Amino acid sequence: MTPFTPQLTVRKAVIPAAGFGTRMFPATKAIKKEFFPIIDREGRAKPIILAIVEEAIEAGIEEVGIVVQQSDRALFETFFKAPPNLALFEKLKPRDRDYCQQLQAIGEKITLLTQDVPEGFGYAVFCAKEWVGNEPFLLLLGDHIYTSFIEKNCARQLIDVYQQANRSAIGVRVASNTEIQHYGCISGNWQNIDAVLSISQIYEKPTIEYAQQHLRVKGMSPNEFLSVFGLYVLNPTIFEILAGNIAKNIREGGEFQLTSCLEQLRDREGMVGYLVKGRCFDTGLPDVYRQTTIDFRNP
Repeated sequence: MTPFTPQLTVRKAVIPAAGFGTRMFPATKAIKKEFFPIIDREGRAKPIILAIVEEAIEAGIEEVGIVVQQSDRALFETFFKAPPNLALFEKLKPRDRDYCQQLQAIGEKITLLTQDVPEGFGYAVFCAKEWVGNEPFLLLLGDHIYTSFIEKNCARQLIDVYQQANRSAIGVRVASNTEIQHYGCISGNWQNIDAVLSISQIYEKPTIEYAQQHLRVKGMSPNEFLSVFGLYVLNPTIFEILAGNIAKNIREGGEFQLTSCLEQLRDREGMVGYLVKGRCFDTGLPDVYRQTTIDFRNP
């Protein structure tokens, strides 16, 4: 692999969307979880995947790669690439006709990437290696949507931190000790820059006991920790690390995971965390998805 030379421009985004959605079964027997509907602030009903793509494009991303199963390519192609049925288009209100044109423009920025076998989150990210090339990239989760508390959207906030730090960056949020066993968590030391810390450890789904002993962050409540927000800006070195794990068949829970590879990337190049000024919604769980449909429009 050609050595990576840090650069400020982040042009590409990757969205893994090849999971089976087992936590949302049996709804996912009928429709992919990425196409579950949500209502945005304008009152428009849209599939979750579109909200994620729009987050990336609003942040200045020029190209979006969506990693899908081969059997799902037609579904994503139809939504993002095919023009609407003429009879449907003629029945749309003027504002929705305009939005339909916007969808066509969005579709031109999307490349569908195939995950040949379901081998875990890390493997899904690795499937974007050739398309990303030797560039940094924005990584968004296929079942998380985001809303910002400030004018700049969440993805743009993290890209700006990457540009300032010139190293890989992970968005983080404050989580209680009752939540951390469901998410990746980080520890580190706060920098002088607002809401940015140098990461000293990344750990997937820790127990409360492990978190209290190893993942404390100075200045935070004893019952609060920093968990992963669901946004990353990563140097392409991550693909080299993922390739090594895949070649050696290093699995966790039977799959190739990302978190341990992020820890290797941190150890090799350094990494920063950023406390995102916003909120993420994990739509991959039934109760959380239900609450998202209420809160996402009026955060």
